[in-house]
Amino acid sequence: MRVLVLGNGAREHALTHKFAQSRRISALYVAPGNAGTDEIATNLQDVNPTDTTAVVRACRDNRVNMVFIGGEEPSAAGVANALEQEGIACIGPGLQSTRLESSKAFAKEFMERNSIPTASARTFTSYTDFEKHIRKCRKRVVLKKSGLAAGKGVLESTDTDEMLEFGRTVLESDSLVVEEHLAGYEVSVFALTDGVSYTLLPSCADYKKAHEGSTGPNTGGMGAVCPVPWLEADAWNRICSEVVEPTFSALRAEELSYIGVLYFGIMVTEDGPKVLEFNVRFGDPEAQVLLPLVKCDFGSLCEAMVQRKLAEFPIEISGKSAVGVVIAAAGYPGSYKTGVAVEQLPARDGVFVFHAATARKSGKVVTGGGRCFTVVGMGREHLDALNAAYAAVPEVKFRGAWCRKDIGGKIFGA
Repeated sequence: MRVLVLGNGAREHALTHKFAQSRRISALYVAPGNAGTDEIATNLQDVNPTDTTAVVRACRDNRVNMVFIGGEEPSAAGVANALEQEGIACIGPGLQSTRLESSKAFAKEFMERNSIPTASARTFTSYTDFEKHIRKCRKRVVLKKSGLAAGKGVLESTDTDEMLEFGRTVLESDSLVVEEHLAGYEVSVFALTDGVSYTLLPSCADYKKAHEGSTGPNTGGMGAVCPVPWLEADAWNRICSEVVEPTFSALRAEELSYIGVLYFGIMVTEDGPKVLEFNVRFGDPEAQVLLPLVKCDFGSLCEAMVQRKLAEFPIEISGKSAVGVVIAAAGYPGSYKTGVAVEQLPARDGVFVFHAATARKSGKVVTGGGRCFTVVGMGREHLDALNAAYAAVPEVKFRGAWCRKDIGGKIFGA
């Protein structure tokens, strides 16, 4: 197989790393890729992953016969649809199914229509109506930008003025979902699907807030664990029966099935699991802790998906645990500098370092984003993985580097 991975984040580095281990891969490309993927694949730096024409041309030029869409933007741009028209296998949803992520309003209506447990919500397109609702509301709510927002389009606040300002900004260009606040703890659940059947991967948890104790502004994710040691068997069984199975039944009924990954963002409450959101791809940083635990040949697994033979494929998962700590640039998630020279990176057994948007200039790795690296520790038990990750974190050295110090501790809904 000749494979192209779309994206340049740490998630795409983790995907590229899995493909590079496959015996089925004869050529491996990443568009545009980063300094980490460049060591194990061929970066197509000039290919914009959201440019359907450029992606199709890159596939033709390099005889690519399978594309794995990393992030949400290429799917929302219609890349999967364009590849399907060219007869190129793609792991990632078409435009219709992408609405499960690209429109929170659509996803909420889908859940309510199909009795999938979720928080009660209202969608607003008018600021006047939104303002009236917020000023009358006596319950705690969560505000969500309906469209794509790179994990940052959510506000949890009890400050009326702050909520009104957030709503005003969102409503200038998008609709706004006002959702009941749920108490409990969050779990990330990922399913692989070939459009006919599906299989679940181990549970993950990511740490969305910038600072220790799950405080501060939302980020794209400051770390993750896999599997989730505090998720009890009863809660997992309820997630499977009350959320996952009904969702896939509804996807089939509404002709929204696709080949790819479906993410369930779930709040485990006293009343059972409730869906916070869907994503139609692997999460970041969850992919970085989840993919290293997949033991089977990743190329063969993806081939089974595009051939709609997932039900026949024996997926093997390691019994180990993984903890990932994101190393961020100074100022993130606010303004930050890029192009900062990286002085040192860890080289340890049992530790992976996944790059995000890095580049190589004059022989040196330089930063290119707000979340720069994910350091992943592996171990027989959760504590072993946590200790391995944090032992390696100080060895990531560049000016202003910082991270949360409590990744791996139990998290609850804020």
